[in-house]
Amino acid sequence: MIDSKYMLITGAAGGIGRATVDLFAQKGWRVIGVDRAEFGAGFPANSLFIKADISDPAALEAIFERTQQFTHTLDALINNAAYQITKPLLETSVEEWDAVMASNLRSVFLSAKLAYPLLENQGGGAVVNVSSVHAVATSKNIAAYAASKGGLLALTRAMAIEFAPQNIRVNAILPGAVDTPMLRAGMNRDHAGDGSVQQRLENLAAKTVSGKVGTPEEIAQAIYFLANDSQSSFMTGQALIVDGGATARLSTE
Repeated sequence: MIDSKYMLITGAAGGIGRATVDLFAQKGWRVIGVDRAEFGAGFPANSLFIKADISDPAALEAIFERTQQFTHTLDALINNAAYQITKPLLETSVEEWDAVMASNLRSVFLSAKLAYPLLENQGGGAVVNVSSVHAVATSKNIAAYAASKGGLLALTRAMAIEFAPQNIRVNAILPGAVDTPMLRAGMNRDHAGDGSVQQRLENLAAKTVSGKVGTPEEIAQAIYFLANDSQSSFMTGQALIVDGGATARLSTE
């Protein structure tokens, strides 16, 4: 009998998080899911859900203490949790800026340090950092989020270099417009025009080369690709953009 693989994912209760939890469970992985919100019904059996806020360093320590009680190895760490502020830079407070950085960037640094011994115990594994297309092309009223996701790309490269001797691969995925609660909550910006949420989603879709908004399940498949050694064993330190072609088109054309 083949031993189960173990993964830990933050932001497990969100749109992309739920789809990723479901996919890995379907593939036979045992999941440690972390979120500050309740997951509710449907969390996989023989897995572990931890309700905690990863922006708090003490909470992260406690998360990995519980994880070590559940498993002495990890095959993959998925840093998926994120916090978004949608307002002009000049109206963003220091407290709001720091809250975004604590959730989106500092938590990844700390999670990687805490997960490292578990990944090393397995003889290697994968770290997948969920960044955003806002790391490479952004818009107004989302500066703190864009800065945190850009920093995450630099951190991904640095981690890949330092973790390579232990056979730990580190890559980032950059989703574009994906129909999640976070995307819908950010519709208060005027980047997608006026009208109902559905009309704004359709406006966003029209701006992509593929003509659609992505689904959480599509992003989950890309995360699984980066986490699975049999599929992406020669990839590390890379940024995989999954955006329906949005960043391929010149904004002036």
